[in-house]
Amino acid sequence: MMTWSAATRYRLLIEINNAIVKHTNRADLFNALASEIKKTVPYDRFSINLYDADKKLLSYFSTAEGISPEGISAYERPLAKGPIAKAVIRSKEPLIIPDLKKRNYWASVRAMLTAGLTASMAYPLITRGNVLGVLHFSFKEQPSKIEELSQFLTELTDVVAVAVDNMLAYSKLKEVNQSLVQQKQYLLERAEESYRPESFYFNSTVMIEVMRQVELIAATDASVLITGETGTGKDFIARHIHRLSSRRSGLFVKVNCPAFSSGLFESELFGHAKGAFTGAAGSRAGRFEMANDGTIFLDEIGELPIDLQAKLLHVLQDKCFERVGDNRPIEVNVRVIAATNRDMSQAIRKYKFRSDLFYRLNTVEVKLPPLRERREDVPGLVQWLNQLESRKANRSAPRYIPSAMEVLRRHHWPGNVRELKNLVKRMIIMHPGENISGEDVEILVESGQSNMGIREYSLATAERQHIETVLARTNGRLGGKRGAAALLRIPRTTLQYRLKKLGIDHKSFAPQ
Repeated sequence: MMTWSAATRYRLLIEINNAIVKHTNRADLFNALASEIKKTVPYDRFSINLYDADKKLLSYFSTAEGISPEGISAYERPLAKGPIAKAVIRSKEPLIIPDLKKRNYWASVRAMLTAGLTASMAYPLITRGNVLGVLHFSFKEQPSKIEELSQFLTELTDVVAVAVDNMLAYSKLKEVNQSLVQQKQYLLERAEESYRPESFYFNSTVMIEVMRQVELIAATDASVLITGETGTGKDFIARHIHRLSSRRSGLFVKVNCPAFSSGLFESELFGHAKGAFTGAAGSRAGRFEMANDGTIFLDEIGELPIDLQAKLLHVLQDKCFERVGDNRPIEVNVRVIAATNRDMSQAIRKYKFRSDLFYRLNTVEVKLPPLRERREDVPGLVQWLNQLESRKANRSAPRYIPSAMEVLRRHHWPGNVRELKNLVKRMIIMHPGENISGEDVEILVESGQSNMGIREYSLATAERQHIETVLARTNGRLGGKRGAAALLRIPRTTLQYRLKKLGIDHKSFAPQ
């Protein structure tokens, strides 16, 4: 017969703890616990019931070992249907029932009696003052030395409570990690949707050489400075370098440098601790922390105020930073890609950009040529963009005749590929499925609107501006071979109806 001396109880608790400590999932932990306790406690049914205080629900930690009386085998049930567990949870004290017949007014107890169980012992699992659940044993025969056994089981609940609490925390952390992995994968996939290698069309000798250089750079971990005029594709090249690099599984985090004020810059880039400033209700990771093991893209770095450049330089040199309101250093391993359309040499001479930061960023420079220096790419770009944007707009793609292509090739393109893309979009809006002539292109180019963001326009706005451009070209004349109706390729009556609908007075365009 078991003697329940202090030394015996201590030895058994150590053995049970050692048996369960190595397990990392609920089922393995419960089975190991059930098996180890069975060596000492001759139970006929053993279970761990978790308690959800918000929902007032009981649920099995994993399963139940031994006899499963009908009616109490459901995985999840209301607290009211577990009267023994309910009594233990409310009192936070053990409940010992040597004779279950004396509690047969409970339906669950009657089910236990029907299953041949006669005695029950239940103990609260408590951590940090909160009841996690109930450790429950039932027996066909009342165990001997029940008071000594109860003392041992009371001590056992401390071991089990810690193990269960750790397992619940581990399970929660695992779920959070899985969720973060899924979110990261989603973000990467969304980034891939906007960035597709095949969407960057080029055929010119100068761009072939640039892309060869990009592939060589991507294979290293060197910091890169991408220079070029607005609209040349600096953002795309930065993403392309990241995708070809060994850091492709990490995040590509973009920072639009001119967008942040001095007050927000540190918080956005380095994060902040809870209570660091008014409104900082919780800690927050910054852009550098999110880009750890990935790439951070500092777009328009030339616009960064001089007083913030020293803070950025410190992070690039030391590869660590401190969150705002926290003095603990955080180490990061990021690749830095920066981009600018400014003349950095001139900015350094005028003391608007730090030379030490420039040389830190400019390990390798990629110079993107403007579209006017790669005119042979224009026809291919037009055709590709025309098909792509017409599918997006669900409109028939216009057809560019040779004269239109010639005008497009000759144009100076101050807004580069972005300007060309917007021009193609506007042609799809104004002339879906039609032939586009050189004159059509000249009208749109002369209007000066092709370089504006297409997202700023509704269809009505685009139509109004296009009609007004044509009216200005024809001095307000509607009819005739050189009139606005002919240039717009619509009947004069249709044009008059559009003018009335849009509230345009064509006479105001006539010479005064």
